[in-house]
Amino acid sequence: MPATLYVVATPLGNLGDLSPRAAEVLRTVPVVAAEDTRRTRGLLAHLGADPSLLSFHAHSNERRLETILDILGDGRDVALCSDAGTPGVSDPGPDLVAAARERGFAVVPIPGPSAVATALSAAGLQGDRYLFLGFLPRKGGDRHRLLQRAAAEEWSVVLFEAPQRLVALLEDLAAVAGPDRRAFVARELTKLHEELRAGTLAELAAHFAETSPRGELTVVVEGTGAPASPPDRSEEALEVAAELLAEGVSRREVARRLTETHGLSRNDAYRLVTGLS
Repeated sequence: MPATLYVVATPLGNLGDLSPRAAEVLRTVPVVAAEDTRRTRGLLAHLGADPSLLSFHAHSNERRLETILDILGDGRDVALCSDAGTPGVSDPGPDLVAAARERGFAVVPIPGPSAVATALSAAGLQGDRYLFLGFLPRKGGDRHRLLQRAAAEEWSVVLFEAPQRLVALLEDLAAVAGPDRRAFVARELTKLHEELRAGTLAELAAHFAETSPRGELTVVVEGTGAPASPPDRSEEALEVAAELLAEGVSRREVARRLTETHGLSRNDAYRLVTGLS
């Protein structure tokens, strides 16, 4: 039988959250690929499991991925584990999963703990639909764009953040979403010093500015409750139309292209083009 890559969700902190199925897989597979071998070694010791353990993390090179594929090719099953939670969700895994499937190996998810679902369940904010943004870029245009997206999102938004950057994130969110937007911070989920704190963005920023957070953090921001307004692309459409007209493209053709590329109605596109003619 072809070997199997098991994608195993592991506890966020409390070892009692490991499912019996996950425990059985970790006890029986010959090889475990772990984001942090120190963390996973402790879990394996708790289970009395002794598979071969190798490192596979976000900075692993192509050779390590090929090593795991070679192990699967030899007919040995592999379990993929991240530090905590579900592999592939802001953790290593997607490239290995895609490569294993492409080579014909079975990929079997072993579900379990997820910081996203756990935080949403305790936030008291709507979780039937949500946007997960993971860790935002530390600076630059991409950070600004995603902050704006979070502020305008109709549904709850879930983010991860490092302790030393939490206050900056909450302050930046307050600047774009308003200081009174409701939010929730989950710290050290399921661990001994778990902290669950709800409040406005301004209140949360003030609290954690006074009490420096430690550990792993998940932030949930309340959605607006209404669809975001479509972006105003009229200036961009004007520039495109002017360039096309200067190239000799007919007004009818320019209007047609604007309806396809900029979402303008046929009448609005033609009105814009004739105004430039």
